[in-house]
Amino acid sequence: MADDDPLPGRDRLRELLDAVLDEDNRTLPDMAGDAFASPWYFARQVSRGAGEPPVALRRRVLLERAAWQLREGSSVTAAAFAAGYESVEGFARAFARAYGRSPGTPDDDRPRTRDEHWLPAPNGIHFHPPTSLWVADEGRRGTPDEVTALLVHHDVEDTRALLEAAKALPEGEYRRARLPGLSVLPWDGPEESVAAVLDTLVWSKEVWLASIEGAGHPARGADDPATLLARHDAVAPRWLAAVRDVARRGAWGDRLVDALCEPPETFVLGSVVAHVLTFSAHRRLLVRHLLRDAGLAVDTGDPIEWLTRRDR
Repeated sequence: MADDDPLPGRDRLRELLDAVLDEDNRTLPDMAGDAFASPWYFARQVSRGAGEPPVALRRRVLLERAAWQLREGSSVTAAAFAAGYESVEGFARAFARAYGRSPGTPDDDRPRTRDEHWLPAPNGIHFHPPTSLWVADEGRRGTPDEVTALLVHHDVEDTRALLEAAKALPEGEYRRARLPGLSVLPWDGPEESVAAVLDTLVWSKEVWLASIEGAGHPARGADDPATLLARHDAVAPRWLAAVRDVARRGAWGDRLVDALCEPPETFVLGSVVAHVLTFSAHRRLLVRHLLRDAGLAVDTGDPIEWLTRRDR
C-alpha cells in the first residue's frame, strides 16, 4: 500500500477535518501533531485530499462560522475571538476581504438560505450550523426520479393515516407491549408497542431534519396520538421541503459531517433519505401488524393503492 492511500474502513475525510478544525489546533504544527504526522506530510495529505491547504481551509470555514454567528446576533468581538483572531481589527479586515463588507454591517435584508454564509471553496467543504460541516458534491452526482418523490410523499401521508387510526385505541392497548424485546435499531431503544413505534416514526424525521437544517438537537415531545399528530404535521412539510431542495440542487451526493456525533460521522444526503424511507416503511408495516392485533381494521399500506386513491 502506498503511503498516501487511505486505510481501509477509515473515514479519511473526517479524520483530516477533525485535525484541521479542532478548536485547539490553531497552527499547522498543532494540526499535524493531532494527526500524528509531520507538518509537511500533514499539509500534503490535506492539500491532496481536500484541494486546499489546511491553514487556508481552517481560516475559511471559521470565517463562514463567524458570518453565521453574526447573523444569529453574536457581537463582532465574540465572533472574532471564536474564529481564532487575536484582534478585532485583524478579523474585520479578513471578513471584509472575504465578504465585501464589514462584519458590523447589518445583513438582515438578505433572504436566509442554508448556504448564505458560504465562501468560494475548491472542495465543497463548508460550515454548517450549529457545529457541523457540509461537504457539497461538486459533481452533482445522482439525479432525483419520480419514484423517490412518490416514496417520500407516500411515507409522510401514510404515517399520518396510521396516527389517525391509532386514536381509536384505548390507552392500555395503545401502550401494550405486543412485541416484547423488539428493537428495530439498537440506538433507538425498544419499540414494543404501537406508541413506541409511532413515536420513533415521527422522531426519526425530527432528528434528521435538524441535522440537515443545522438546528440544535430537538426536544422529544409526548407520544400520545394527538401530540404525535401535531409533531408529525409540524415536521412533515419541512421534511418534504428539505428533500425537494436536495433534489432541486442535485445534491444527493452532498455529505454532512456531523460534529454532534462522537466521534464525528459523515453522512451522504442520498443515504439519509434512503435510511429514513427504509426504516419508516418497516415501522409502518409493524404498526399495521400491531393495530390488527389490537382489533383494528387497517389497509395494506400499498403505495399502488395510495396513488390510485390520490388520482381519483
